[in-house]
Amino acid sequence: MKIILAGGGAVGAHLAKMLSNENHDIILIDTDADRLKEISSSLDVLTLEGSAISIGILKEAGIKKADLFVAVTQGESTNISAAILGKQLGAKKTIARIDNQEYLYSANKEMFISLGIDYLIYPEKIAAREIVGLLSQTSTSDVVDFAGGELNLFAFKLEESAPIINKSLIETTEPGEIPAYRAVAITRNGHTIIPRGHDRFQLGDLVYVVSHRGGGNNLLRYTGKENIEVRNIMILGGSRIGVRTARDLGEQHYVKLVEIDKEKSYKITNDLDNCLVINGDGSNVELLTQEGLSKMDAFVAVTGNSETNILACLLAKRMGVKKTIAEVENIDYIPLAENIGIDTIVNKKLITASRIFRFTMSTEVSAIRCLTGTDAEVMEFKVKNDAMVTKGRLRDIDFPQDAIIGGIIRKGKGIIARGETEIIVGDKVVVFALPTSVPSVGKFFN
Repeated sequence: MKIILAGGGAVGAHLAKMLSNENHDIILIDTDADRLKEISSSLDVLTLEGSAISIGILKEAGIKKADLFVAVTQGESTNISAAILGKQLGAKKTIARIDNQEYLYSANKEMFISLGIDYLIYPEKIAAREIVGLLSQTSTSDVVDFAGGELNLFAFKLEESAPIINKSLIETTEPGEIPAYRAVAITRNGHTIIPRGHDRFQLGDLVYVVSHRGGGNNLLRYTGKENIEVRNIMILGGSRIGVRTARDLGEQHYVKLVEIDKEKSYKITNDLDNCLVINGDGSNVELLTQEGLSKMDAFVAVTGNSETNILACLLAKRMGVKKTIAEVENIDYIPLAENIGIDTIVNKKLITASRIFRFTMSTEVSAIRCLTGTDAEVMEFKVKNDAMVTKGRLRDIDFPQDAIIGGIIRKGKGIIARGETEIIVGDKVVVFALPTSVPSVGKFFN
C-alpha cells in the first residue's frame, strides 16, 4: 500500500514507526528538515520537506497513486485543506486529524465527506471517552470492549494479593470448566509474550485477559482486584481532554477540576454546569489537600506536561486515592509510570495511531487498538467465505505463534476461544498479536 503521511510530529512519527514494519511504501511530509532527518535515520520511510497544502509537494510525493493520505500536522485547518487537496489529486482514501467537536456532528460529517475527507479523527474526544470507560472498570489498567461488551479485553497488574502468582495457565483453569476468560498476553520487564499452558504468572506482570459478559467477577477473584465505586473525582488540567472528561462525568459524579490559568478557569466554569472549577497550581500539595484530594475515589491528571501528571498521580496515590489515571505523551515515560504505581496511562499518540492503522490493513478489520504498555495490537476480524481460519479447529490451523485468538462473537454472543473451537463464516474474532505476526494473521482472514 502506498501511504503518504503529512506531519512528522508525535502522532505522525509514531504512525510511521508502526507502518514501517508492515512493508508499506511510506512517504512522510513535514516542513521541519531536522525532524525529518531524525525520523529517516531511525525508520525505513522516505521523507519530503515542504508544506502538506502545496500542490507541487503533494504531486512530488506521488499523491495520484496514494492508497491512503493521512494529515496529522499540528494545524487543524492545514489537515482539512491537505486532505481535500489529496482527494482531488487522486488519493483513494483521506484522513484528517481535527480539534473541533462540532465537525463530528452527523450533518457536518456528511459535508466533509462530500469535500473529499473520508475520516475525521479527534484524539482528545477518544481519550476522554477512554478515561470515562476506565472509571467504570476501576480494577483494570486498560479495557477494550467488543460488540457492546459481549467480549472485553482487560489488563491487570499482578500485585502480591493475586492468588494466581506462581501458577501456570493450566493450574488456573478448572478441568472440564467452560472458561469465562482467557489470558492472551503477559508483559514482563518491558517484553510481551503470548502465554501458553505452562507459562507461569509472576509478581508485577501486566496480564491481558479476554472475558465474555459476566466473566469479569470470576476474573477479579483470580487477580486479587476489586471494583470500587467511583463518585468523587478530581481532574487536574483544563485541557480539551480534561474538559470533555468533566462534562461526560459530571451528570453522575461529583467532579472537581483544577486549572492553573485564571482566564481558562473562568471559561470552563461558564461551559460546565456539573463541575466545580478551582483556579490553582496542581503541583501545590497544600491546595490539593485543602480541596479534599484524600477523599477522592479517583484522580485524573491531564495537563500538557507528562512529568506533572505522573508526579500528581503519585501524590494522589500516596494520599489514599484508589484509582489514578495520567496522560503521558512521552512514550519513553510509559513503562516508568506504570512501574511506580500509577494505575492507568492514557496516550493520544497510541489512540490516534490505532484508529488510523486499521485503514492500512489488507484484511478488513472491524476494530483495532494499540495498547499502552505493550507494542502489541488487539484486532477484531469478521470471518469471510473460505477464510483459512475456518479450515479446522484452532489447534490444527497453524495460527502464528506470536498471536492468539482470545474470543469469538457469534450471533451477538461472546465465546472464549479454546483449542477445540472451530470458527465459522460470519463470526467476529478477537485477536491479540505482536507486530511480527500482524501480516501473517491477516492472511487467515482474507
